[in-house]
Amino acid sequence: MPIAFKKKVAVMTGHCEIEEAESLFAWLNEEVSRQVNLKALASAHTAVYQVLLAKKPKVSVWPESEKLIWLTKMMNNKSNVWCE
Repeated sequence: MPIAFKKKVAVMTGHCEIEEAESLFAWLNEEVSRQVNLKALASAHTAVYQVLLAKKPKVSVWPESEKLIWLTKMMNNKSNVWCE
């Protein structure tokens, strides 16, 4: 399973498909203090990225993959790519 939902942290690994977006969104909406662990995330469907960027949950561990540096920057508001 690409996302393991624990009590307070969702651990995302490998590639997260579109089906994961809805469950991630619902899980984050249940409790505002929930976090995500992106350490082993390799890639995701754009819908999953949209959930992360819209909800901007606290990140307990940032992605190790250098391909996801853009996600780290956007979630930290350090990119001029995202328009609000």
